[in-house]
Amino acid sequence: MNPADEFRQFHRQQQTRRTFLGRTSQGIGALALASLLKPDLLAAAAADRWPGVVTTPHFPARAKRVIWLTMAGGPSHLETFDPKPKLGEMHGQPMPESFTRGKQIAQLQGQKLVCYGPRFPFKRFGKAETEICELFPHIGSVLDRICLVRSMTTEAINHDPAHMFMNTGSQIAGRPSMGSWLTYGLGTEAADLPGFVVLTSLGRGGQNQPIAARQWAAGILPSRFQGVHLRGKGDPVLYLGNPPGVTRDRQHRVVEAVNQLNRQHDAVVDDPEIATRIAQYEMAFLMQASVPELMDVSREGKSVLDLYGCQPGDGSFAANCLLARRLAERGVRFIQLYHKDWDHHGGVKQGVEFKAQEIDRACMALITDLEQRDMLKDTLIVWAGEFGRTPMSQGGDGRDHHNAGFSIWMAGGGVRPGLVYGATDELGYSAVENPIDVHDLHATMLRLLGIEHTRLSVKFQGLDARLTGIAGKAITDLIA
Repeated sequence: MNPADEFRQFHRQQQTRRTFLGRTSQGIGALALASLLKPDLLAAAAADRWPGVVTTPHFPARAKRVIWLTMAGGPSHLETFDPKPKLGEMHGQPMPESFTRGKQIAQLQGQKLVCYGPRFPFKRFGKAETEICELFPHIGSVLDRICLVRSMTTEAINHDPAHMFMNTGSQIAGRPSMGSWLTYGLGTEAADLPGFVVLTSLGRGGQNQPIAARQWAAGILPSRFQGVHLRGKGDPVLYLGNPPGVTRDRQHRVVEAVNQLNRQHDAVVDDPEIATRIAQYEMAFLMQASVPELMDVSREGKSVLDLYGCQPGDGSFAANCLLARRLAERGVRFIQLYHKDWDHHGGVKQGVEFKAQEIDRACMALITDLEQRDMLKDTLIVWAGEFGRTPMSQGGDGRDHHNAGFSIWMAGGGVRPGLVYGATDELGYSAVENPIDVHDLHATMLRLLGIEHTRLSVKFQGLDARLTGIAGKAITDLIA
């Protein structure tokens, strides 16, 4: 059976709106208990794991999983990874119109455009002596393992559509996210966790732009492929534990009775909502057993916690990086971390300084930890915002949204280490050397995972929908 036929068969079984609501609204705590008393259900649930529609890789797979580090709000490439001494020389002078004429600008449209030089010096790191901002010495220490792209572009210039575009390849909500596509295409190796997990953290020094759950939704794919949000502080999943006074045995009897009634009713009405709900109970059980152990990082040891610079349960970006490694070890296919407060319309100097303190050590630790465990070679790490920031000032000490050129980096998973790819112009406005767009990035990511991006598609409204839309090309120069 080809992937399209498999998808249609799967979708026919789960096509009602009530089924979707049933799948997404069921509490994790209720179902799980039944199988705590029946360990054999573990094997049954594992056997029922979605295997993926790409049963034979289109290319030799270099990566098995992805850890996507989302710097939400739009980090400035000019204070991170793209040195622009000429912009510093022109600080306070009018921005040459030749750079901006006819270009899309967000909040600075119609205003006087003034050059705003980088706020921090840059230093050389690695064997190639690549310049990055001095605020990131820990990332600099592993720069030889990183593939730095200085010519990233995107179509969107405001936060929500830019996040949608980076996550789904479309600015319009309703398309599957990257993690959903990968778990649909490749399945998951995790027996007791979802294939797609999302972690969020909050920092200092910017505007706390909200992150909507639609950013990790399954869109037109069945809802089993949507991301599951694990909270870094408090209960990782709501209703994970049992209510006070409810014993395992009592809950087990209730769940067994409810499931039996559901099966009897399903035999009569053949409602896919019922079968779906019963199936989700199995995963909920597995998560009730596995998530507490996953979130307990206290057993990692002082040396690991010191490497990341975090404390157990502090909900920081560093703690989430450690959880990402633990999720990767357990076979989760796609792990996405959101770190907020990169939206520096004002106070960009202090804001980026705060961000560097929050992410620099953690990013280094994630790369180092994976490498020490021989996992970096097949784990693709991507560090990216939804766009960059303008070389022109906003409000005197900030930068506006910018989509014509910014920086991202990748590590592990078959990318070329130590490479600096592409460049922006002398003022950091536009990508002028080897520009890459979001579809190219997605196509490259899929290639590293063994997938030809044009062959991972589903029929939707009579067309072949895919992560890369009708565009995109794998950038083979980025692949080792």
